[in-house]
Amino acid sequence: MEPKSGGTIKRFLQGWAITTFAVLVADFLLPGIEHKTWQDLLLASLILGVLNAVVRPILLLVALPLLILTLGLFMLVINALLLQLVGHIVHGFEVKSFGTAVLGALIISVITLLLNTLTGTGKSRIHIHRGKNPDERRGNDDDGGPVIDV
Repeated sequence: MEPKSGGTIKRFLQGWAITTFAVLVADFLLPGIEHKTWQDLLLASLILGVLNAVVRPILLLVALPLLILTLGLFMLVINALLLQLVGHIVHGFEVKSFGTAVLGALIISVITLLLNTLTGTGKSRIHIHRGKNPDERRGNDDDGGPVIDV
């Protein structure tokens, strides 16, 4: 059995690696996001992870009315602002415009979601449930139609 702190460190390193890969893909796809060295990329992804863990919840709470009004799309603006902030903090990591930050935030979010789901690192999970086939339901006293549980 692995100690609890070892699992936490492993989960942190997996999340950091996933975020780093997502930022690298955004850097590769968008000419407006650039890093000079690998250390700059690693530092930028680390700071982005810290900002997402500490600052993002506060921003989400403050922007709650806008999030509700836009059905959550304003979250993309918040993610873009955090990505631009990382560009200002890390000198070897540059985000040239807000439009680039929005596209970069979208790319990073999608890749992070996919990789966290595939690796089981994040909170998102995919569950596939198979129901009974129609032949097995014929023995029941219902008509085999949809059931609504309240």
